[in-house]
Amino acid sequence: MSEPEAHDGYLGPDSVAWKLIGHPISIIGGLRALIVQALHPLAMAGVAQHSDYRNRSVDRLRRTAYYVTATVFGDRATADAAAARVRRIHRSIRGIDPVTGRAYSADDPETQLWVHCVEWHSFLAVYRAYVGRLTTEEQDRYHAEGARVAPLVGLPAEMVPRTVAEQREYFASVRPQLCVSEPALEAIDFVLNPPLTRELLPYQVPVRLVARAALATVPRDLRRLAGIDQPSVLDAATVAAVRPAAALLTLPLLREAPSLALGRETRAVSIAARGKLRPAA
Repeated sequence: MSEPEAHDGYLGPDSVAWKLIGHPISIIGGLRALIVQALHPLAMAGVAQHSDYRNRSVDRLRRTAYYVTATVFGDRATADAAAARVRRIHRSIRGIDPVTGRAYSADDPETQLWVHCVEWHSFLAVYRAYVGRLTTEEQDRYHAEGARVAPLVGLPAEMVPRTVAEQREYFASVRPQLCVSEPALEAIDFVLNPPLTRELLPYQVPVRLVARAALATVPRDLRRLAGIDQPSVLDAATVAAVRPAAALLTLPLLREAPSLALGRETRAVSIAARGKLRPAA
């Protein structure tokens, strides 16, 4: 996909999203989002009953990565086409959540809001932890940019938080609904300890490193809820080890699976890993 001009897409080169999601560290944000999203019972029910992530995990990551790349970096036609494909898939994802007994649907705005907010916030959280600080104004701009692309899958724009304060209020409001179910535990364990399947075997070392880096940024109360907490000293050691190598951390993954890359800077690093150019500054 070619680089869009500033006026071609829903977002442009001057957006904060291009800066954050274009960084190689964003792949850590993707795994962080999977861990946190699993704690919402309705969102998890859809994954457990309709996703073959255990057998086609790399393919699922590719699809998610393409959607993020298309909507953040693509022109409007590319973004709209990617969103239309997601909406088509969502129409068939519905059922009854065995944990709460409630009906769920991937078209449900509340569930869509959870998925969007966790994903969007996760990219921000890992950037702040491993790359650098952002001003409150930059963070507010970033959330407003997320509110610009979220409606592409049918989420009402007025529901989407547009500032840091609104995002915090949203997470506080949904916290009482979160719980850990057996499917959630299985999904989280799959992220943190991927099985030695043929598909995942080439990625074992980098995926486990990236997953541990993601875990270190998950709020402690959510880790306790899921039974995956670790000592603060281990969090600090992870951050200290990952931060200096943030731009290179995903290179082993990208050598094997460059299509997992998110964003233009990560794509440049992927090419660099194959010896064609230096990583983007």
